Amino acid sequence: MIAYLLRRAGYALPIMLGVSFLCFMLVHIAPGDPLVAILPADASTELQQQMMKLYGFDRSLPEQFFHWLWRALHGDLGTSIATSRPVTGEVFKAVGNTFMLAMMATLIGFFFGCLFGFVAGYFRHSWADRVASFISVIGVSVPHYWLGMVMVIVFSAKLQWLPATGAGPGGSGEWTWDYEHLQYMLLPAITMSFIPMGIVARTVRALVAEILSQEFVVGLRARGLGEYGVFKHVVKNCAPTALAVMGLQLGYLLGGSILIETVFAWPGTGFLLNQAIFQRDLPLLQGTILVLALFFVALNLIVDVLQTVFDPRIERS
Repeated sequence: MIAYLLRRAGYALPIMLGVSFLCFMLVHIAPGDPLVAILPADASTELQQQMMKLYGFDRSLPEQFFHWLWRALHGDLGTSIATSRPVTGEVFKAVGNTFMLAMMATLIGFFFGCLFGFVAGYFRHSWADRVASFISVIGVSVPHYWLGMVMVIVFSAKLQWLPATGAGPGGSGEWTWDYEHLQYMLLPAITMSFIPMGIVARTVRALVAEILSQEFVVGLRARGLGEYGVFKHVVKNCAPTALAVMGLQLGYLLGGSILIETVFAWPGTGFLLNQAIFQRDLPLLQGTILVLALFFVALNLIVDVLQTVFDPRIERS
């Protein structure tokens, strides 16, 4: 297990380096001047040069990249152009909010996805299979920013059951684990859960249908094993793939929640990215993308290791 973990970590290092390079270059090749957000329209050439020197934009791209990477390795992602605050603090505060929201959405989606998937797999070609499959297709097909707006209209504006936007009372971005704050998480989490629910449901249905048709299941039933025992064997064989899908979906939700967080004004990385893009805040944009990408790589590494716990054959292969 230790050798496998070290080998997988070794594979992740060049990926992280490549991700950091892409994060830096993709932001720099975008059109526009990042200093427009803080400089007045009639700024002198001398002032522009001073600000470029302050933020390091007067250096060549290779120099900027290695300087930025060296500081990032020491936990310094620079200073926000728009707010003049350290990017590290801004990003990790937003990452914490997004991680809580993505975890809640993934757990909801994983639970209902497995439920619908097992029902559809066990009762193939029945009305239960058709209903579960229809729900899973809806989950991956409906535009989720539109679904978020519908949820706000129905459950917040019409029924007034749940708050519409923010992470706490009065638009507060500070999170506390209590019932009042959990109400603010429910609508965005349920909206985000539709994607993993649909994908997990379709994956689990295919896995269950394939496993139930294999010879070892027929042999287990022929030896007198009850349906509960067969179900445990099916779950054990489905777990590695379902776990991998769940880990990937969590990674996608961490980085792909920009529209939903904007709709619900949730103070996470998606909302932060939206602000950084419109303000042309390069340090904030680079830092946010880098941290999200590294989280995604780390999640893949964790999922790979956890898969070997459920299925040791993966390690031997």
